[in-house]
Amino acid sequence: MRKESWEMDEFGKSHEGRVGVLLEDRSVPKPVYFDSNSSGFGQTSAYWAVYDGQPFSGPRAHLLRAVCACGWTGTEYSLDWERIGDTPLDEDEATRRDADECLNDWERHITEVEESTVEIPGETDELLERTEAALDQLTSESPAAALKAARRLEILAKDTGYYAARHVYRSMEPEELGAALGITADQATDLLARYRRR
Repeated sequence: MRKESWEMDEFGKSHEGRVGVLLEDRSVPKPVYFDSNSSGFGQTSAYWAVYDGQPFSGPRAHLLRAVCACGWTGTEYSLDWERIGDTPLDEDEATRRDADECLNDWERHITEVEESTVEIPGETDELLERTEAALDQLTSESPAAALKAARRLEILAKDTGYYAARHVYRSMEPEELGAALGITADQATDLLARYRRR
């Protein structure tokens, strides 16, 4: 199955990325609807390679670029249809390289988002990294013990999140918290609500 979008667990839908398409008039095309003869139901796709101008596909793409749910857009990559001809877009080597560059552009954007968020103090960050490495090792040596440790971390995360959310709820607006965590205000509100439930 073709992957239409990219996500980082830390930011979720707030920074969901994908390869976006612009038409020759610089408009963004709608998702393409594909009818299913057998079930009577169809499906839509915004996967970049369906915009090839062929019958039963989307309109012809003019440019590819990385796009993010936050509104950021990356470098534009022009499609050379004289060279591409009738080759399916996702089988054309040069076009696939451009699509891969879109992913690289989005990953650089995510790095910038990460750098703009609230900093975890070095000692705590190092402790989290050491804990992750230790749990990786424990998983290979004793999966049951690793599962027990994961359960303890889950309880610790709930307790820590509960008290932190109570303080944040009284001292920060959702927009401010969202900016600190690199997520939308709505996602920050949902996060607070989840952690405030005991």
